[in-house]
Amino acid sequence: MAFFVEVLVAGLLAGVMYSMVALGFVLIYKASGVFNFAQGSLVLFAALTFVSLVERGLGFWAALGVTLAVMIAIGVAVERAVLRPLVNRPPMTLFLATLGLSYVLEGVAQIAWGAQVHGLELGITDVPFEIHGVFVSRFDLVAAATAATLVATLSALFKWTRAGLALRAVADDPLAALAVGIDLRRLWALVWAIAGVVALIAGLLWGARVGVQFSLSLIVLRALPVLIIGGFSSVTGTIVGGLLVGASEKLAEVYVGPLVGGGIENWFPYGLALVFLLIRPTGLFGEPAIERV
Repeated sequence: MAFFVEVLVAGLLAGVMYSMVALGFVLIYKASGVFNFAQGSLVLFAALTFVSLVERGLGFWAALGVTLAVMIAIGVAVERAVLRPLVNRPPMTLFLATLGLSYVLEGVAQIAWGAQVHGLELGITDVPFEIHGVFVSRFDLVAAATAATLVATLSALFKWTRAGLALRAVADDPLAALAVGIDLRRLWALVWAIAGVVALIAGLLWGARVGVQFSLSLIVLRALPVLIIGGFSSVTGTIVGGLLVGASEKLAEVYVGPLVGGGIENWFPYGLALVFLLIRPTGLFGEPAIERV
């Protein structure tokens, strides 16, 4: 039982890490209906910028502040240069635009900082400690606490602030929100800036775990099952979906993997997401589209 709990806890904490990446998708999709495939490249760009500044002699907090400013600027620039000219275009056009943007960001990152692999140290030890016979990673706990704080902050933003209420109105009906005087462009710029901040936090934590390398942008693929299961328009759904994905993949690898030769951790979440697409296409917390005919 102690081993089962240990595997379960490790999976839940890993799922929270997936949720942080998925959160950037939800923010953009909730406000503008755009599936931002470039979120993974934003995560890579943030981590690579931070670690490169630190290696060039800039202090930790100074590098963090500069990187934060850079990510906010990138988010606003992307909204103005890519999203704004493509308003009212088909969703596929917007998706392909963000797909192209992801390669542009990776190319700019390579030109600016090079393509070598970097180690990232945040001062968080990954030494496990024991709780009633269960070993838990300190790094995973800090990452989970960071993700929980981030989700709670964004949930409060959407629920209690004027900007959050406006974003919810835009998500429900953009045309009606525009008709009552809500500035869509300002809100979209705000959301893309927040997505840049989320990418920075996710990039630092994932970079510290797996190293800062260009394959870090592929973490976007691990967020897809989280989005499908939790729902593309729900902040809460990203956490629930991440927990389900993290726990199920670890338990499946440990208890089912030996029966089929192992190696199922990488593809099991996608099989689970496929089941959700067949049974509940909008996810656990997604809102079904209602069209008047």
